[in-house]
Parts: sequence; C-alpha cells; structure tokens
Amino acid sequence: MTDLALRPEPTRISLAVTGMTCAACANRVERRLNRVDGVTASVNYATGVATVDAPETVSADDLCAEVVAAGYGAEPVSPHTPRLDSAPEAVAVRDLFRRLVVALVLFFPLADLSVMFATVPSTRFTGWQYLLTALALPVVAWAALPFHRKALSGAKNGAASMDTLVSVGVLAATLWSLDTMFLHPDRVGAAAVGVWQAIWSSDSIYLEVAAGVTTFVLAGRYFEAKAKRAAGGALRALAALGAREVSVLTRDDREMRVPIGELVEGQRFVVRPGETIATDGLVLTGSSSIDASAMTGESLPVDIGPGMEVVGGTTALTGRLVVAAAAVGADTKLSGMIRLVEQAQTGKARMQRVADRVSAVFVPIVFAVAALTFAGWLLVGADAARAGAAALAVLVVACPCALGLAIPTALMVASGRGAQLGIFIKGHQALEATRDVDTVVLDKTGTVTEGAMSLVAVTAADGWTEDEVVRLAGAVESASEHAIAAAVVAAARERGAALPEVESFAALPGLGARGVVEGRTVTIGRPTLFDGRAPQAMNRAVRQQERFGRTAVLVAVDDTVVAVLAVADTVKPGAAAAVARLRRLGLRTMMLTGDNAYAAQAVADEIGIEEVVAELLPEGKVELIARMQEQGRRVAMVGDGINDGAALATADLGMAVGAGTDVAIAAADIILVRPDLGAVSDAIELAHATLRTIKGNLVWAFGYNIVAIPIAALGSLNPLIAGATMAFSSFFVVSNSLRLRRVRLG
Repeated sequence: MTDLALRPEPTRISLAVTGMTCAACANRVERRLNRVDGVTASVNYATGVATVDAPETVSADDLCAEVVAAGYGAEPVSPHTPRLDSAPEAVAVRDLFRRLVVALVLFFPLADLSVMFATVPSTRFTGWQYLLTALALPVVAWAALPFHRKALSGAKNGAASMDTLVSVGVLAATLWSLDTMFLHPDRVGAAAVGVWQAIWSSDSIYLEVAAGVTTFVLAGRYFEAKAKRAAGGALRALAALGAREVSVLTRDDREMRVPIGELVEGQRFVVRPGETIATDGLVLTGSSSIDASAMTGESLPVDIGPGMEVVGGTTALTGRLVVAAAAVGADTKLSGMIRLVEQAQTGKARMQRVADRVSAVFVPIVFAVAALTFAGWLLVGADAARAGAAALAVLVVACPCALGLAIPTALMVASGRGAQLGIFIKGHQALEATRDVDTVVLDKTGTVTEGAMSLVAVTAADGWTEDEVVRLAGAVESASEHAIAAAVVAAARERGAALPEVESFAALPGLGARGVVEGRTVTIGRPTLFDGRAPQAMNRAVRQQERFGRTAVLVAVDDTVVAVLAVADTVKPGAAAAVARLRRLGLRTMMLTGDNAYAAQAVADEIGIEEVVAELLPEGKVELIARMQEQGRRVAMVGDGINDGAALATADLGMAVGAGTDVAIAAADIILVRPDLGAVSDAIELAHATLRTIKGNLVWAFGYNIVAIPIAALGSLNPLIAGATMAFSSFFVVSNSLRLRRVRLG
C-alpha cells in the first residue's frame, strides 16, 4: 500500500504520429506503445495523435523511438498548446494528388486498350503487351509506391495493414498479367467474348485491375485526407481568431506595435474599432460594442465599459478601449477553448474501442479468407486464373479503413461544429452520455436567469410619474454599492435621466438608504423601514410583487411614500423557447435553486418548467440528482456557480455556462460559451445527430465487408470493381461524417 501511495502520477505526453493509413496502423502503434512498462497509450487514427500516460522514467523521445521502430514517424507536441499546423497535412494531400493525377492519366487508356484487345483480338498488334506494360508500370510502381513502402515496413515488423492488402493485390495482379502475356500467352483468349465479359474476366490479364485498384485507393485516400483537413477546419478557425500584433501603451502613454507573443500580463494595450482584442483583460477606459459571435455563436453585440472584462479573439465594433492584459498565451480563454476541442478530437469513445479490436484482427482474417478462396476454387476444379481472380478480389475489396474512420471522423467533425456554435465538448464520453439522458436539471441563478438584479416594475402614487420617481431614487442609490441600488441606478440611466447630486447620504444597513436630492429628503428601502406609514395601495403593490417572487422597496419623498419599486433577477431571453425545445426532444425538465419558493415558482411559470425544487443547499442538489439516478433516470445538470460544481460532477452529463466559475467549468463535461439557454438543446441535438451518423457509418462499415467479401470469394466480383467499391466505402463514411458541419439544430 505504501508503494502505491508514493507512486508518482503519470505524465501526459502527446505525439503527432505520421504514416498511418488505416485503423490497423493505429492499433499497431498503440500496441507498441503499451508494451513499454508503465505506459498507457491511446492512438486516434482520424487525428493522427497518440495520447500517452507515461511514468517519469519514460521520455517523449523514448516513445517516439518506439513509434519509429513500428514503422511510423512521431514527434512530441505540447498538451498545453494546440496542434494547429496543417502544413504536413497539406504536403500529404499534394503528394496524393500528384500520384492520383498520374494514375488517372494512364489508367483510362490502359483500361480502354485492355477491353479492346479482349473483345476484338484482331486488334492486337505485335508488341501490344509492351504497350500495356508501359502504361501500367508507372501506376503500379510509382503511384502505388506509398502502399508498397508501408507493406514492406509492416512485413519487417511482422504486421499487416490496409496497405498490405492493396500492395499484395496490386503486385499479384501485375505479376500474374506479366507472366500471362510474356511466358504463358496461351492463357490469352483468341476469340471475342463481349464487352461485359471482357471487363469481368479481362482474359486473365489484370494490368488494368492493378492500375484501377491503385487509382481508386489513391482517390479514396486523397478525398479522405481532404475531408480530415476540413474536419479540423473549425479548430484552425478558432486559432485564427487570435490577434497577431497588439498596440501596447508605454509608461509615458505612447503606443507601440509589438507581436502578440511579447505582450505580458498586466500590460496595457489599445483596441480600436474593427480590431481583434489581443487577449483577455479588464477595460480601463473607453466603451465599445463587442462582437463575440466567432467564439460564442451569439449574434448580438455586447456593450462593455470601464471595469468590465473582455475576451481575446472577440472584435471591437465601436469606440477606443484601453485594456489591462489579465492573461496571455496558453492561459487565455481562447487557448483553453482550442485545447478543449483538440482534446475532444483526440480522445476515444467506448464504441471506437470495439471497432479498434475488430480492425486489429481484420487484415489477418482477410488474408486467411483469400487463401481459402484460392484453395477452394482449385478444389472445385477451377483453373489457377479463376482461383487467383477470386482471391485477388477478396484482397482488394476488403476495407478496414471505413471501420477505422466510422467513429473518430464523426466525433471530430461534431466537436468542431460544436465549437462554432459556442459548445465546447471536453471529450467523446460527453457525446456518448447524452444518448441516454432523459432529464435536464437547470440551476436558476445565472443559468435560467441573468444572475443580476434589474428594475422590473414601478408603481407610482397619484401625482407622481414613474420617470420622476426612478430619477430621484437613482440619485440616492448612486452613492450605494448594494445590488438593488445598482439595478435602480441602471434603470434611471436607461430612461435617459440625468442624475442630480445627492447630499447628506446615509446608508441604513439591512434596510435601505437616505439622502437629500434637490432640497428634498428621499428615502428608499424595505417596507419595514417605514413602520406601516405606507398607504394601503402601496402595501397592496408590495404584496403583489412579492407573490411574483420579486423584491419590493418603497420610495418616500419628504417622509411620504410615493412609489413601490420591484427588482428581480430577470429571465434570460429565449429561456422559455429553450425549455420548450427540450420538451419536444422528449426530455423532462426541472429547476433547482437555493432561492425562496415564491421567486423560484415565478421564474418556472415564466419559462414553462413544471417541476421546481427551491431552498436547496449545494449538498441538497447532489442528493436530489443521486436519488433520480437511483430511480433509473439519466440526468444532465446545467449550472454556473461554485455551488453547482458537485452537482455537475454527480450528474451523468454536466453542462457549465461559459460565464460561470472555474469550479463549475472544471466539473462539467460540456461548456456552453453562448449566454442563451438554447445552447443546452443545441448541445443535446448535436450529440444525437452525431450518434445517428456514427450508427450509419458503422452499419455501412460492417455491412459492406460482411456482404462484399463473400461475394468476392464466390467469384462474382471483378477485382477492378472490387477496388472501386473499396475506395467508395471510405469515401462514404467520411462524407457522411462531414454532413455534421451543416447540421441544422432547433
């Protein structure tokens, strides 16, 4: 026990792995890394990232050496700095494109000539074999060279992959054809057999099959690589939000333009209209409207002023700001969001591990089936050409790529789409957790409501106008720091009132405040402050507002009560529509709060929630969620405060609003950066759409191989058509996943 207690925590190391071409490659790298003592590794084929938990005795260089020994490339990347450089991916795409173009240019005349020579033997001229060979060899030797290299590397390490299947198939078809044309010309038929029959049999010459398989696989790899880059586009778009340069203020208030990397915490910098805010900070002077749509998905600009926080990556629309940098580099909210997206994309879902286990044994099984197919055809009396064609079709048609891409590609696209919508998913497990969620529990303050008091109703006595009462009350409250005072002052300013000076101000702790305004004594406070001196009409107004769960205060001028002001934490815009969407999704909704029952019920009635539990302590929220789970319910909790942290961690799915506390954000599975409650239903709908896409991908990936391999083994599938089908399977899975980039929610 002592040894376990003293054992140090493993170090998280991320490796960018290159050279993987299918799920079997990822499995090989993962197994190789996991053989290192004390190492736990997970390799994601779709993202090309290995996430390794290793003891201190194992370095990143040691791990890279293991990957290289397995026949692949690797380099460490910082887990704190997102891996955004797409240059290696771009180089790989360009190389695939060049090879594909060469293969296409040579394949089509090769296919045409092969069909012509097979259907019309009289067109065969002296040296026709050399012409076909000249067209085929550049394709099967140079265009297919990446497959041969990977197959050879795998063979040296005693492993097989998708490249092994392709390479063996292409080489077998080529060697058989060369042997037939130059050493056994008697195999080549002398009579026309018809176009379709020629395409199907190729008269025992498979050069067009070898070139066609190479072309189709290259096309599949090319579109797959482009799609994977597109899937990571959301991550690069987030990174592009960051400013490259910033105008800092020197001690003598001169502006100096410097690279963003030279900005330090606490330094002042200037933001002009149209500029991107360089980093997170606190506004010192100036005011502006801020466009945060690129980060939060919220289309409406937000007005900010002195003393308010701004987030790096947002854009100032109006006004000049002077901001003090509060965080720089990897500590900014933008960097944190990018890390969340990348971590979500590099993780593995439970379903993916099942697919990985299948992929790990897939290639050896295919080789066994191909060998049995060849032997079986020979046993039933078929010639070697027929048996070889069937075995070749089995090798070519099998495709573990679709299986390996079915889940991670969909999850990668979904996490990127979520980032565009202001929904940051911490891991694939969060998406999976939404599958069974049937109850959504909402915290009230800061989640359903704005979390700040505002003036919602004014009842003025005869002879007084609402504007005049609010102006006088606002003048007195401008000298106070109470939350109710801030709400009254804000309302007075929104009404365009110029607040007069207050004299002889006196705070009345727990009761209210008093001051002299324009020669009159103005008092504002709770009803108990006035000892029953308020008129009956004012008392009725107080009771009515309290029934709505609002806080009512009286305003008196020269000792005469002239108005009732009601303040409340207002419901966020769109909250009612968001709750209605959750119900349409078949989810039960509930609101929990530590507030009094009247206030809670008033908010619940306004947004359409039927189940409310009020006056709960933090531990009470945890106990309630635990009881629901014991009853078989799957609970999603949405909150923002410190007191929500335990409940978020207890729930099956925790969602924290992005403006919440660090405790809530750390405990949650999904972070909702958008301020509106509609992000909750968006997150759930996105998860459901992702799971539907994954199921479709898996049905195709498994179904394709289950159907195609037996058809090929029975000799009913030409190797050329098998190659096209195999390439299409991967293309289908990736394209189906990319539809999530355009998924419509709501």
